[in-house]
Amino acid sequence: MPALLIAIVGAESTGKSALAQQLALSLAEATGLRCAAVPEVLRGWCEAAGRTPQPHEQAAIATQQTAAIDTAAQTHDLLLCDTTALMTAVYSELLFQDRSLLAAGLAFHRRCDLTLLTAVDLPWVADGLQRDGPQVRGPVDAAIRRALLEADLGWSVVSGQGQLRTDAALNAITPLLRRRQLPRTGLLSRLLERQAALPAWRWACEHCDVPECEHRLLKL
Repeated sequence: MPALLIAIVGAESTGKSALAQQLALSLAEATGLRCAAVPEVLRGWCEAAGRTPQPHEQAAIATQQTAAIDTAAQTHDLLLCDTTALMTAVYSELLFQDRSLLAAGLAFHRRCDLTLLTAVDLPWVADGLQRDGPQVRGPVDAAIRRALLEADLGWSVVSGQGQLRTDAALNAITPLLRRRQLPRTGLLSRLLERQAALPAWRWACEHCDVPECEHRLLKL
């Protein structure tokens, strides 16, 4: 059975890497599945080059990100993708006015079982060459949502601090685990019980970040 692909995207300094690693550990321990977090290629690229990419280097980075995920999928049951080629495409659009990478980035998300979008509710923290500042987080977040929406692709927003953030992600992932024969089912049982206790109603507001309803709201 193909590996479950969980894409984690979001603006800078919104906890994507920490979330991917925590989810991989939690899910592996609780379910017995072979889980892994696939790291961001751009981080290693910037560290090796000592700079950020130029416009003509963006496509290769996006291709390497997808290739890294595909390679890991051959030996795992569930992957937490710490960014995808879509993030490279979004930055190419915002920084270089180049939309040519969007089609490939969105094509990868059509293969994913779930897209998690990390909310802009964490303090901004500097992290070397990769981060431009808190002022770019809003535009990046908006560009991700716009790209997914235009491609008719859904997402679940992950918000909250600490364990609440991890729990929000686990709540979105839980339905996918129903499809798998799990060596261990303790986590799934607990999450199913929690989901069953959630209210059946839906609500909407201008800045709705409820995973179960946000993309539906935006499509109205």
